[in-house]
Amino acid sequence: MPKILVIDDERSIRNTLKDILEYEKYEVDLAEDGIDGLEMADQKKYDVILCDIKMPRLDGMEVLERLLTKDPDNTVVMISGHGTIETAVEAIKKGAYDFISKPPDINRMLITLRNALDKTELVSETRVLKRKVNKTYDMIGESHAIKQIKEMIERVAPSEARIFITGPNGTGKELVARWLHELSNRSKGPFIEVNCAAIPSELIESELFGHEKGSFTSAIKQKKGNFELAHGGTLFLDEIGDMSLAAQAKVLRALQENKITRVGGEKEINVDVRVVAATNKDINKEIYSGNFREDLYHRLSVILINVPSLNQREEDIPLLANYFLESIIKEHNMPVKSFEDDALKALQKITWTGNIRELRNVVERLAILCDKVISANDVVTYAQPLSALRKN
Repeated sequence: MPKILVIDDERSIRNTLKDILEYEKYEVDLAEDGIDGLEMADQKKYDVILCDIKMPRLDGMEVLERLLTKDPDNTVVMISGHGTIETAVEAIKKGAYDFISKPPDINRMLITLRNALDKTELVSETRVLKRKVNKTYDMIGESHAIKQIKEMIERVAPSEARIFITGPNGTGKELVARWLHELSNRSKGPFIEVNCAAIPSELIESELFGHEKGSFTSAIKQKKGNFELAHGGTLFLDEIGDMSLAAQAKVLRALQENKITRVGGEKEINVDVRVVAATNKDINKEIYSGNFREDLYHRLSVILINVPSLNQREEDIPLLANYFLESIIKEHNMPVKSFEDDALKALQKITWTGNIRELRNVVERLAILCDKVISANDVVTYAQPLSALRKN
């Protein structure tokens, strides 16, 4: 049942609103002035707050400001018998959801309440989704190597420095990039990921910089590139070691000038983008062999972060395995399962060529195929049936 708080110094208005709203199946609390209303809002979360403007002890506009300072997600509808267009505009500018004149038109008030509740529900759903997203990108591990990476991320994320991430496939380079974005001053901007290895070389420039209509055979309309889409946020160039030399030259120019030109276009477009790059290749060998521009590398590598393989952080395997098992069980609505200690030790003995990605797949396989308690024998049977364990 939606919870409504009515703050009004007129007893008749309070009681009338309470009767109407309770008839409409709302749970209603009443406050006779702004100070009482703020205290009640501190003690209880309301879906919508109806607040009078002219009140003794504390003016309604001040109540509005304090409510939104305490929680910007508070949904407040202002009501007043002295309403003017100027007052309504001021209330909306200060963050009120809407303004209703006294005596209120009941139908209009109920419509406003329903719309305000829809907004509150959307805010709540967004908050839940953000928590789920952040949980999806948790960085699990207590090994020395992971602690160092976490400390590095916290130190460099608020800066504008470009960052170059190295490490084998499946180690979590994208996760590092996402946390760099989440902890940066650009966190409210977009995070755009480009897998340079997955895009054909003839299309990479169009993906990065966009194109004008008719610039090539399949360019049937104008398209913004990822540099433009990431404006104000972070552009993550994954597997940049696979990018063509021609595209590398254009990326270098974009980094030098903070400007790009669409394929087939002539107009320069200003872009404000923080670039984070990653590769699983030995970039020094790629530079030596002429496959990667040394000047681009130096532009990208203000800060270097190396993500270790899973076998280099063996002590994190039990933490990761339990985390993945819990997540998979919730995701698939499965009965609760757990690992025996010997099963976790058996997982630590495996050579993880696919790193964390492979470990998650193995845990999912074990969750599906095994009984309530996953044993060491289950790990031997199902984890890597075609591979030998690296330790006995």
